Amino acid sequence: MLKGKHIIAGISGGIAAYKAAVLVRTLVKSGAEVRVIMTPMAKHFITPLTMATLSGHPVYTDFYNPENGDWNNHVRLGLWADACLVAPATANTLAKMAHGIADNLLLTTCLSMRCPVVAAPAMDMDMWAHPATRSNLQTLQKHGVHIIEPPAGELASGLEGKGRMEEPERIVAFVEQLFVKKKSLAGKTILVTAGPTYEAIDPVRFIGNHSSGKMGYALAESLANRGAQVLLVSGPVALPAPHGVELLRVTAAEEMYAAVIEHFANADAAILCAAVADYTPAQKSAHKIKREKEPLSITLKPTADIAAALGKQKKKNQLTAGFALETYNELAHAQKKLQTKNLDMIVLNSLNDEGAGFGGDTNKITIIKKNGTVTNYPVLPKQKVAEIIVDTVFNLHNEKD
Repeated sequence: MLKGKHIIAGISGGIAAYKAAVLVRTLVKSGAEVRVIMTPMAKHFITPLTMATLSGHPVYTDFYNPENGDWNNHVRLGLWADACLVAPATANTLAKMAHGIADNLLLTTCLSMRCPVVAAPAMDMDMWAHPATRSNLQTLQKHGVHIIEPPAGELASGLEGKGRMEEPERIVAFVEQLFVKKKSLAGKTILVTAGPTYEAIDPVRFIGNHSSGKMGYALAESLANRGAQVLLVSGPVALPAPHGVELLRVTAAEEMYAAVIEHFANADAAILCAAVADYTPAQKSAHKIKREKEPLSITLKPTADIAAALGKQKKKNQLTAGFALETYNELAHAQKKLQTKNLDMIVLNSLNDEGAGFGGDTNKITIIKKNGTVTNYPVLPKQKVAEIIVDTVFNLHNEKD
């Protein structure tokens, strides 16, 4: 499965570096071409000679060879690689990766990567649980780095807990799945909505909500990374267009409805992540409404229901996925929405859950399928949540095919 793939194997300085020998050997046996980069501290735990022998290539340890001035080009390495795997990734290396510190060849090369970066952490249990490490891991996942969480077991300190580097064969299996997923949605057209809508009261004021668009944009990026053709219909947000995604910006619910209806006919699936206003002013003032002493009343009318409209017109092979942000009776309300709008699945989150809702970089979701299956997930970075949702959409769409 890895035949012909170019893999950078980065080794940082921890006792788990001894596992890197088995890891590199397994990658090579799987058909990958491997180049090893070691941090200066890693050389204290396993020798470059060992890694050069197992990889079949000289090992990179410094920016240049002081004897002849040969420069180890980190940019060229970043362009060469199909994946970069840092294993073990110590707490120190993870911290530097999270904050863009590039004081050795491995870290500099990681910053130059255009391919997936995977880190397999290894450290003592208290270091793994420390708030600084947790924060650094969240930052890395937000930046798109894949984290292979360490299992629990006996540690080098003699303690028992979470922090062991995952076993080499499991790490290789994870890397293989990256390439399986990479083009799993090739040939599929997916419509995604994201962000809020702004319903104008007058030329200055509007009715809106706190949606940042981060969840929808993460979904669009994840879909594009798997080879899908993605049309992202976005309300007003302060986010750049995800790489490889066609972005259509709208403002009001009426505009989003028109765009979605126009493009859904040619889509294989629609993921409706936008926080679309349920009501809009019945009349929009042509001029700014001036302050008066008397109370001001605004008459609101319902907006067009995008999810319900797609539920009525979708074909047998089309899939629709919705979102429900609730504040009470969460599961019951989400299940009702799933049925009344003829959705194939719905993603529920609650403003009562810490780490969920608008604006943040994490989310806590429950996925409810049309067949009644309910799956709960813990608080996770929105990039990871996007991967989970895309996996579910992919599996459901395969069932329809």
